[in-house]
Amino acid sequence: MNKKEKEKYKKRLLEKKQEIVDVLSEVYNETIEAENAGIVMDMADKAESSYTKEFLLNLSDTERKQLQLIDAALDRIEKCNYGICQACQVQIGKKRLDAVPWAPNCIDCQQKAEEESA
Repeated sequence: MNKKEKEKYKKRLLEKKQEIVDVLSEVYNETIEAENAGIVMDMADKAESSYTKEFLLNLSDTERKQLQLIDAALDRIEKCNYGICQACQVQIGKKRLDAVPWAPNCIDCQQKAEEESA
């Protein structure tokens, strides 16, 4: 992979990282505002609020995992081993990196990992 391609992927990774950080910040601020409002809620409102908090916590877990993958991909760019499958050490396909630039594994190794975890 040449320097120009690496810079393109680095830019995409940094943009995605900022997008996730912005979403998490917005969710956090909305949660704080709702808690500070001190609005009296009936049982239905409390149930909806509880469901919303649960949903947002799950969303943030997913977002945090994606941030970790993005940070790991940025680290691989710096260490000059970006685009190499972490499992089998072969070149990850360009189409895969275009679709999922933080992918640590080639398609075959990813499928094996998913089958093993299922």
